[in-house]
Amino acid sequence: METPNHIKEILSRLPKKPGVYQHYDQNGALLYVGKAKDLKNRVSSYFNKQKYESSRTRLLVKKIADIKFIVVETEQDALLLENSLIKKYQPRYNVQLKDDKTYPWIVIKNERFPRVYPTRNYVKDGSEYFGPYASVSLMKSLLELIRQLYPLRTCKYVLSEENINAGKFRVCLEYHLGNCLGPCEDKMKQGEYDENIQSIRQILKGNIADLIRSFKEIMVQYAENYLYEQAEDIRQKIEVLSKYQAKSTIVNTAIHNVDVFSLVSDPKSAYVNFMKVNNGAIVQSHTIELRKKLEESEEELMELAIVELRQRYNSNSTTLFLPFELPGFALIDARIHVPQRGDKKKLLELSARNAFYYMKDKQKQQDNIDPEASQKRILETLKQDLHLKETPIHIECFDNSNIQGTNPASACVVFKNARPSKNDYRKFNIKTVDGPNDFASMEEVVYRRYKRLLDEGESLPQLVIIDGGKGQLSSSLKAIDKLGLRGKLSIIGIAKRLEEIYFPGDSLPLYIDKKSESLKLIQHLRNEAHRFSLSHHRDRRSKSALQTELTRIQGIGKATAEKLLRELGSASRVSESSLEELEAIIGKKNAQSVFKHYADQRN
Repeated sequence: METPNHIKEILSRLPKKPGVYQHYDQNGALLYVGKAKDLKNRVSSYFNKQKYESSRTRLLVKKIADIKFIVVETEQDALLLENSLIKKYQPRYNVQLKDDKTYPWIVIKNERFPRVYPTRNYVKDGSEYFGPYASVSLMKSLLELIRQLYPLRTCKYVLSEENINAGKFRVCLEYHLGNCLGPCEDKMKQGEYDENIQSIRQILKGNIADLIRSFKEIMVQYAENYLYEQAEDIRQKIEVLSKYQAKSTIVNTAIHNVDVFSLVSDPKSAYVNFMKVNNGAIVQSHTIELRKKLEESEEELMELAIVELRQRYNSNSTTLFLPFELPGFALIDARIHVPQRGDKKKLLELSARNAFYYMKDKQKQQDNIDPEASQKRILETLKQDLHLKETPIHIECFDNSNIQGTNPASACVVFKNARPSKNDYRKFNIKTVDGPNDFASMEEVVYRRYKRLLDEGESLPQLVIIDGGKGQLSSSLKAIDKLGLRGKLSIIGIAKRLEEIYFPGDSLPLYIDKKSESLKLIQHLRNEAHRFSLSHHRDRRSKSALQTELTRIQGIGKATAEKLLRELGSASRVSESSLEELEAIIGKKNAQSVFKHYADQRN
């Protein structure tokens, strides 16, 4: 695609500096915002490619009519500016932040004698907000802990010094119950109340160990000054806090002031979970969805999420736990650590589970609304996991049944749009192979199946699955090569023991995540092929046994036995048929012989 002259002119002016670039269409609409360590190299790369992996990227480049850029001092500045512009303008081709779920917060209200209560409305009025809390029960337990430790007011009175001195208020029932110490009538001084609020602030930040340590020092001072009643009051607070700390600690208490991030994704979205950990306890947890637009890597999506979440929750943690490295990621005063074992690794796994369950919940909601979208997502995931060239709308799976070397049979099951297409299932009796030989049998049925499809001008599947490991896959490939179909369809083998996926010419297997929807689809195909093949094999054994039994009856030959089986289909139908039914199929004399044989067995 030829680059327009006016774009070439803009590219020539771009500096080799960090900054943010903006792509506009011919109507002046903002299409995309991006950051760059080197503006000239990054923006020029859009126009240097001959081929784009994503059709959306190709379309974006085609629409670019103007480019604007902002030079900044550092990569960190570029990262923050990019995040700000994306949130402000929400350009069409940028990752979309989907965060439609409202979580509760705990607020310390910006007022004299602050109230502490739960809310779902984040209002920028100078109040302090802690959370959000994905677990409502965790939030309630924190509020209960605070109420146990500190008597706070719940009324909405404006407790200004003038109003209190003028005697405008009277203590309420909460005062008489001991839940409030009556600041409305000046029974509790502001200094004492603010000290309680400072301790509450420490609890909500997760700094319980520091608070316990501080209380112990105060308790000792009270005891040394013979203030035993006050010392006992502090001891009770320490006991309550210690019990809560024991229940809330997830890992080692030495893990302090850490941000944990994990990411899971499907073809359309990425889901990033954020956990704030203080003294081994999770004090914040939140998952966001990032809707993919172009060819964003996991690293790019993680960078965007880290900036967004740390800004949103005012995090100042100097350590980040991540599942992978972020080369070149510029974050001031923060160190990235990729845990490999121990408690830190457990935290990362816990975060990943939260992200995974959030993704599954979103997918389930979408599947209930649009089942077709579910099928499309599963097939796109399968395409991604197996690195296929096209979406496998039509998939076929083969399996052999050869129990005790008798009556060898094979079956082919067909799925279309991730669902069984039972009218297209096919059974095969092995014709060219003597004895039990799985490899040769697989080669025969694969050849017969696709020779017939080619002869009849039928469409080929995008994906063929062979139930078996490298041996069965190699045999199937011989048939594919004979028909000249190598490269015209994708073929894999699946070994049962460890669910190993084998590709042609690759000795090392692929292991798909056990929770993956694509692996579940492959397993469904494999299990359905096994069931159908085994059913066919049992039918053959049953008919073979019945045919043998019938030919033992005097006067009944192989042709007569086959005729009975063809018409009646099963042993029970033959044994239960009336004399008249048998006569209509094999004549009077033969019918009397068969009828008498089964009548004697019953008697």
